[in-house]
Amino acid sequence: MKIDAHQHFWIYNPVRDSWIDESMQLIRKDFLPIDLKPILEANSVDGCIAVQADQSEAETEFLLQCAQDNPFIKGVVGWVDLRADNVEERLAYFSKNKNFKGVRHIVQGETDDAFMLRPEFLNGIRKLEQFGLTYDILIHQHQLKQAIALVEKFPHQKFILDHIAKPKISEGIDAEWKKNIQILAAYKNVSCKISGLVTETSNFQWNESIFIPFLDTIVEAFGVKRIMFGSDWPVCLLAGQYQEVLQIITNYFGGFSKEDIEKVMSENAVQVYNLNI
Repeated sequence: MKIDAHQHFWIYNPVRDSWIDESMQLIRKDFLPIDLKPILEANSVDGCIAVQADQSEAETEFLLQCAQDNPFIKGVVGWVDLRADNVEERLAYFSKNKNFKGVRHIVQGETDDAFMLRPEFLNGIRKLEQFGLTYDILIHQHQLKQAIALVEKFPHQKFILDHIAKPKISEGIDAEWKKNIQILAAYKNVSCKISGLVTETSNFQWNESIFIPFLDTIVEAFGVKRIMFGSDWPVCLLAGQYQEVLQIITNYFGGFSKEDIEKVMSENAVQVYNLNI
């Protein structure tokens, strides 16, 4: 079995989706389940997790509807305002849907370096555990220290680091990134998605060999029981086709045991997100 633990859907809106800038013309259009399903089938991927790309409850409702209508979508990581006074009420509302698995906030876009440590945000994170919800950490590498401080406060909360914290792949391993990854991985309630790699390259130019030191670092830090594959489709299309992105991971893990490969490609995602398989 293969599970793609990280991809997106959207009906493109130039105002709402202003993050899709001039350098991303290729993805300035709709990407819907009908577009992804044949790609998953062609690559023998059995299901996926749809992750929010817009910070609105309307986005969460949209993704949950996509999951309801398309059984290959096994779970949704949506958005709820974790800073809101009524956060517990909103989490309770969305948790009634069996496909609602977790929450993400686009912290990489926040200018306040202490954003994740604000009291109101911490209050929201504190509410997740009672609903059995995960939290996806979306940050740039310079925000790793903040993520470590967040995780330290919640030893029983399931956290997932997205896109290995977006290191600058083309510049090679940064010692600070590596050190902070090792510190974060020491917390056993944190998993990591090997996703979003190709789009962290300079001018989207890459070959498989440049990812190996980064994958080595992640595997060494987290082990095969706490890492999972994610395509980051359709954002990945800026730098490579779905098959190419998948191939980076399958080639890297090709020499691992069958059991370890199954953990990385499906079992870890099923366990961490409590997927309905």
